[in-house]
Parts: sequence; structure tokens; C-alpha cells
Amino acid sequence: MSLMNVKKLGFGCMRLPMQSTNGEVDFEEFKAMIDKFISEGFNYFDTAHGYINGKSETAIKECLVKRYDRASYTLTDKLTGNFFNKEEDIRVVFEDQLEKTGVDYFDYYLMHALNSEYYKKFKRCNAFEVAKKLKEEGKIKHIGISFHDKPEVLELILSEHPEIEVVQIQFNYADYDNPSIESYKVYKVCEKYDKPVIVMEPIKGGGLINLPEEAKNILDELKGGSYASYAIRYAASFDKIFMVLSGMSNLVQLEDNVSYMKDFKPFTEEEYKAVEEVRSILKKQDNIACTACRYCVEGCPKNIPIPDLFACYNAKKQYKDWNSDVYYSNNTIGKGKASDCIKCGKCEKVCPQHLKVRDCLEEVVSVFERR
Repeated sequence: MSLMNVKKLGFGCMRLPMQSTNGEVDFEEFKAMIDKFISEGFNYFDTAHGYINGKSETAIKECLVKRYDRASYTLTDKLTGNFFNKEEDIRVVFEDQLEKTGVDYFDYYLMHALNSEYYKKFKRCNAFEVAKKLKEEGKIKHIGISFHDKPEVLELILSEHPEIEVVQIQFNYADYDNPSIESYKVYKVCEKYDKPVIVMEPIKGGGLINLPEEAKNILDELKGGSYASYAIRYAASFDKIFMVLSGMSNLVQLEDNVSYMKDFKPFTEEEYKAVEEVRSILKKQDNIACTACRYCVEGCPKNIPIPDLFACYNAKKQYKDWNSDVYYSNNTIGKGKASDCIKCGKCEKVCPQHLKVRDCLEEVVSVFERR
């Protein structure tokens, strides 16, 4: 797998521009973003079957696949555990993904969101064997995994499946030594097995843009770019990382990203030092480390918009945002409140951050509902 001369910025299609009136993807803005992205020399797009309730794949078909030659872009899709229960289901899901995206093959196909429990299911259903057959048929160019667990679990997976060609991990300067994520240790396992790395959540769901003022001041002194630029360039500066995904939601974000990634310059010593100072500041913040991946929402029996309520909590605790109470009320209209949690634990089983979601919801209740 040649990675020479590959630009390191990938278009993550989990947070696409949306129309405010009907909740559909804004095709016109997405097309404009794709055109700009490709015109600047970038070509990597990443999606999954469940992104935006299935709308991500169909938006890619309409806005990318129908408008560009297949050889001009790289497309990654994923096999998500929620969509199959036995081996026979996997091909059905895969063919549906090809149809929804409008392509004949995927450049990369990842076993999605693997942790110790999901890995057992993928093994039980022979998912890796099915992927290898699909590769033999030319429907997959490269097999990979996306991963959310401890380094020892990744070590086990890579030792048992040498056919894995690439690993997608969460990696950013805030989670570098976070004990629940262990980004750097996970990265080192990839390095040990000589696996190219794709980075997800380099900006930690926007958390490394909405920084405390003290942290912003440190980065502002560098006079080198946006807060997003430091987060993305930091991730891209590690040797084994060949792609950094950015979940760009509008043309302004995309233009900022491509401005500093089209002629990528690795981090300087001064920048590494500044980021270490920012990391120290963030560690002192009283917050819930949610990245708003929304994996917890689908299975919640009380329809609690967990990431949205955590975002309100973080804004209230970190930034003393008086609007948080308004947004808390808005987000719970017609949905569950934090106090509606029945402690079933489904959310914790799928949380990539390994958060104690039930305890966190109690914290949310204490801030917004106990007056």
C-alpha cells in the first residue's frame, strides 16, 4: 500500500452541512465543499452506514460519486456491529452500502468501532473472513479497523489478524495521555505492528476549538493559525499517521483546514511546548469528555439526547455559559431529560470514551434539574 505523496487531510462525513428547515443534508453546500477539497489536491472521504441516520452515504453518492470519476477519490466505509447479527447479514449490509454510495468498490473497508466486546462479535460472525473474500473479489482494496479501546486489546487484534492494513484511532493532544483513551499508547501499538494510522477526533468533537481563554492565549502567542490548525497539524506530525479526518460542517471550516494542510508543515518544538501547556490547562477543567459521536443515542430507551446534554453541562461548567440553561431546555423538548435515565447501561456498552454515562447524567441532573 503506497502512501507516498498522499495529502494528510481527510473529509470525515459524520458532521455534514445540514438544512435547518428539514434536517436533510445541504447538498449544494456539500458539493461546494467537495469541489474546493478536490481542487486543492485532497481526495480522501470517510463515511459509515449509520452516519447521519444513513444520510451520509446517500449524500456522498449524490454530491461526490455522481460528479467525479471513481479513480479521482478515495472512499472509506465501515462495517458497524449494529447492522448485523450473523455472518450471512454482512454481505447484505455491504451490498447495501455499495448501492447507497453508488460505487463498485471501497478503497478502505473498516471493521468499525472495535473494542473488546465488539471484537468478540466480529470474530463470532467471521467478519474478517468475509472482508477477505470481498477483497479477493475486488470489492475492497484495503481491510482495516477503527478502534476504541485499550492498547492491549489492539495488540490482541493485530496479532490475530495480520490482514489488517490500516488502523483508525482517536488521537489528539488532549487525549495523548488520557487514562481512559491512552491515545499515544494505542498509536505505539500501531507503530509496533507497522500499521499506517488514520486519525479520528483530532479536534475532540470541537473541544479543541472551544478552549478556555488561558489556553487560547497560549496558542494566540504563536501567531500561526486557527485553534483547529494546531489540533490537526499536531496529529498529522506523527510519523505513522497518514490521514487525519476532519468532520467539516461548512465551507468556512473546510477552507481553513485546506489552507494549512495543502502544504503541510510538521509541528515545531515551540508548538509542541505550547500544546503541552494547553493540555495541562485542559486537565484542570471540570468536564465530561464526550466527543458527540452519538453512538449512545440510538439504543437509549428513554430517548435522552445524551451528547447534547453533556455539551450543555460542559459549557456551563467550563465556560460559565448562561445560555446553557436555554439549550438544555431546547434539547429536552419532546425527548428525555437526564433525570429520566433508568440506569440500563446500554449507553456505557457502546461509548468509545468509556465514560460512566449514568454517573455523568447524575451530574447533569445536579446542574440543570435540582434547583
